[in-house]
Amino acid sequence: MAMLEVSNLEAAYGPVQALRGVSLAVERGTIVALLGANGAGKTTVLKVISGVVDPRSGGVRFDDQDIAGLEPDRIVGMGLSQVPEGREVFRVRTVHENLILGAYRRKDHAAIQADIERMYGYFPILRERRSQRAGLLSGGQQQMLAISRALMARPRLLLLDEPSLGLSPLLVREIFAIVRRLREEGITILLVEQNAAMALEVADYGYIMEVGRIALEGDAASLRENPTVREFYLGIGQDSGSSQPGPAKRKPLWR
Repeated sequence: MAMLEVSNLEAAYGPVQALRGVSLAVERGTIVALLGANGAGKTTVLKVISGVVDPRSGGVRFDDQDIAGLEPDRIVGMGLSQVPEGREVFRVRTVHENLILGAYRRKDHAAIQADIERMYGYFPILRERRSQRAGLLSGGQQQMLAISRALMARPRLLLLDEPSLGLSPLLVREIFAIVRRLREEGITILLVEQNAAMALEVADYGYIMEVGRIALEGDAASLRENPTVREFYLGIGQDSGSSQPGPAKRKPLWR
């Protein structure tokens, strides 16, 4: 049984329908990538799963429990945490205080301190900056802090929304190395990412969204070899096999 099952999800922002019958599954112990262009509905899927946006219809089951429409803090308490797009750290709080806030539902103080040390092990720069206000960190350091803060809740399922956004190639590789490590340590991950090449490199399975729908899905290896995905999402030309920008206007995957 999948850890997370989303079925026929519909959601809207006022009169604008954002999701149109989205269904996906995340198997325990895997990384699943959710890919697509800006405005495809990827972030809305995560917001519905984590309780930030209420669905109009459809179901969300986490560990075989219906969580659609539950309050976000209750969902966090069930073992599901989200790292939002744009980091959204508590800017006036220190690095250390941000980590403490990530564990706000927990009472196991000794274990909380041990987990803070574990976060500093993942990202040593956070230890150096632990007394610094989070708003003064670089973009990459804020992303490290946002991931660490979410992990302080000890989630079994982590929702990652655009972790590479605005980061240098070196920092992107560092972030994705941690993503791999988290899976090895038993955390299941649903990854929203525009960097399709990097996402499919770490993922086990992938979904591609267009205009609020799932247009294509498959294991990561098959998606990497799919001609349409290669041309329009990986930027690899079909004729020469060389990396080149895809055409400005493309044929939709959705049927």
